[in-house]
Amino acid sequence: MPFHILIPVKRVIDYNVRVRVKMDGSDVETEHVKMSVNPFDEIALEEAVRLKEAGIAQTITAISIGSSNCQETLRTAIAMGADDAILIQTEKTLQPLAIAALLKSFIHEKQPNLVLMGKQAIDDDCNQTGQMLAGLLNWPQATCASSISIANEHATVIREIDGGLETLRLNLPAVITVDLRLNQPRYISLPNIMKAKQKKITVIPVEELGIDITARLTLLKVETPPARKPGIQVKTVAELLDKLKNEAKVL
Repeated sequence: MPFHILIPVKRVIDYNVRVRVKMDGSDVETEHVKMSVNPFDEIALEEAVRLKEAGIAQTITAISIGSSNCQETLRTAIAMGADDAILIQTEKTLQPLAIAALLKSFIHEKQPNLVLMGKQAIDDDCNQTGQMLAGLLNWPQATCASSISIANEHATVIREIDGGLETLRLNLPAVITVDLRLNQPRYISLPNIMKAKQKKITVIPVEELGIDITARLTLLKVETPPARKPGIQVKTVAELLDKLKNEAKVL
């Protein structure tokens, strides 16, 4: 049976773009803003491609959930090495639990051996979808992976924790979320970009999956963080201690 890896990818504001809050404070501005693949998802996809190059994986499927604009994100994933791509299309902004439930529905049908995904998206930093998906599937999980090896229907994952390194051994199928230290994604070649433009993307309307995607949380307001005050210079240690004691109130 071919070893199949599923890579969820998210369309986010490019990490080089300065995020701006809408005038009414309802959300951040996304109109006419450069978008790209979530960097953590790029790392997951690169790892999947390396597993395929090593002869461990046979097929890689990229999946995204969102508007039709996510097809651009999926074509980038194909150019990076995914064999095919699927878009679960919806115009609604979905929260982690709804995304996990939609992925679960798709996974039950396609039965991948491994779900490899970024530990979080850089737009909301929730770091929840992978854990929720593993819980809904009742699959083993490893989060924040900095090293992954696959052998004999098991995955060995090394992850960084506060006390050092933790090594986990998982039975497959499993859900693994990846961290920045796992790898450095390769540059996409122009021929691969051109080929990806011709690739067919399967589009599934979210209504066809029959999943409750009702939001559990309500976004009340988005605010720009207060500007950081400029630093000051002190001439003596005594002056420094005085300011720390009376102004910063940290002593």
